[in-house]
Amino acid sequence: MAILISAFVLGLMGSFHCAGMCGPIAIALPLHGNTVPQKIFGGLLYNLGRTLTYGMMGAVFGLLGQGVEMIGFQQKVSVIMGGLMIFSVLFPSLFKNQYNMDKSWFSFVGKLKSTIGKMFSIRSFSSLFLIGLLNGLLPCGLVYMAIAGAIGTGEVVWGSMYMVLFGLGTIPMMLSISLAGNIMSLAIRNKINKLIPVLVVVVGIFFILRGLSLGIPFLSPPKEKIENKFEKSLEKEQSMSEHPSADGNYFYIA
Repeated sequence: MAILISAFVLGLMGSFHCAGMCGPIAIALPLHGNTVPQKIFGGLLYNLGRTLTYGMMGAVFGLLGQGVEMIGFQQKVSVIMGGLMIFSVLFPSLFKNQYNMDKSWFSFVGKLKSTIGKMFSIRSFSSLFLIGLLNGLLPCGLVYMAIAGAIGTGEVVWGSMYMVLFGLGTIPMMLSISLAGNIMSLAIRNKINKLIPVLVVVVGIFFILRGLSLGIPFLSPPKEKIENKFEKSLEKEQSMSEHPSADGNYFYIA
């Protein structure tokens, strides 16, 4: 539970960083409608589109974490992901300009931005939602931190929930920017941005504690509880495979 709460807080605090990085896009959004409620609805559609993309990404990377859990390394991955979060804050220079991305990646991002730009000329609620869906795929360091958290959850559902809560946390700031422009001064944003690395370290510590299985309720469950959960999951899958229903689908007998 603490991990999921940290996802929302990471999104909420990280949105001040988003204000500087994605603020221009939010300000330029072609909010549809002539009334304030219509514009709010349009802004919500855009942000919910981003959140839906984050949720799908969380499911994918949560599945990756679940695969790791099935081979018995989930706890180690949780510690590693937490360590990477902390390491990226303590040694940020090691993560800057060190990635040799091929041309195909830059081509993809370029096409993605071009598509989003074209959709800005379409003033409709559906286009705002689609812009949000596509915007969620744009490269973002903060999103990468959240993805690391989704992997660390070790489950499809939890990974998706983690990213959805992260996305929901960013909505208040991004929606406010869409409606009223840049509502905070640069000085205030800079002060808040200084807190983001601290928050990333805290989230990293949460994942390390979770992987260490220290027996702390809701924060660091004991290893036996994790193993029992995994065994129940295997038993459920085995039971479903052994008891097909009459229509060919599988059902589970408790």
